[in-house]
Amino acid sequence: METKSWSVKGKYVIITGATSGIGLAAAKELAKRGAILGIIARNPAKAEATVAVLKAVAEDARVDVFHADMTSQQSIHDVAKAIQNSWPRLDVLINNAGAMFVKYLTTEDGIEMTWAVNHLAPFLLTKLLMNKLEESGNGRIITTASHGHKMARNGIGFDDLNGRKNYRFPHLLMGGPNYRYGETKLANIMFTAELGRRLEGTGVSAACFDPGLVATNFNQDNGALARMTMSVMKRFSRTPEKGAETLVWLADSDEMSLSSGSYYKDMQRIVPSNQAQAPVAAKRLWEMSENQL
Repeated sequence: METKSWSVKGKYVIITGATSGIGLAAAKELAKRGAILGIIARNPAKAEATVAVLKAVAEDARVDVFHADMTSQQSIHDVAKAIQNSWPRLDVLINNAGAMFVKYLTTEDGIEMTWAVNHLAPFLLTKLLMNKLEESGNGRIITTASHGHKMARNGIGFDDLNGRKNYRFPHLLMGGPNYRYGETKLANIMFTAELGRRLEGTGVSAACFDPGLVATNFNQDNGALARMTMSVMKRFSRTPEKGAETLVWLADSDEMSLSSGSYYKDMQRIVPSNQAQAPVAAKRLWEMSENQL
């Protein structure tokens, strides 16, 4: 029987968005496989409940809780420092937290909210923890993207990174916030591709994935129409456990099976939209994202 050269057992794994949905399903499976988990959560009560769930499914589970608001760059700086001070190494970073805001809202940093949570938060957290990941010798960075990136048919609006144009026609189904969400998911894929190029020779790999249409609590705080839409979509949705399969696979697979900088679905490397396959645009996105920090 062939021995795996990589296993998540005993590895230290940081995951955002682990208190519900795909993140919780992934955290449960990773705990069962012996990973040491650090969950980043905004709500202390939800974090405490998540720890209880993880210990219920894996009695010997080791779980650290870090509190942070992913809309706040200062909070992300603070949690990164706390992570660096709490554990001697970091093996896997999972950027899973995500949201979509129907109304145009900005963070304390003046950044549009969907862009801040879905793109800039993982971008900043990854940069702040990069040295820790490189020290592990073979770290991994996994980001939850989406088939929804194809909604951004015209690519990233570099002339309007704060997305004001998307909210001029805020129709839930035909554009507006949906297009904005698609932009952020496209940014996840482009960020991963550029990250993979920048990580060459470091031993750290990067990947992102499409979990498919998953039945979660996503988009439940955006009004009655959003809730109704998601209720209909749930009839055709996967379970969170099914949606988390590729995430867990990326965290626990033999490293030789992974291609850094790539996009995956159903445990296979797939080709994203043409807009996501633009290295010049990905480099530009990286540089402009740094300017937003």
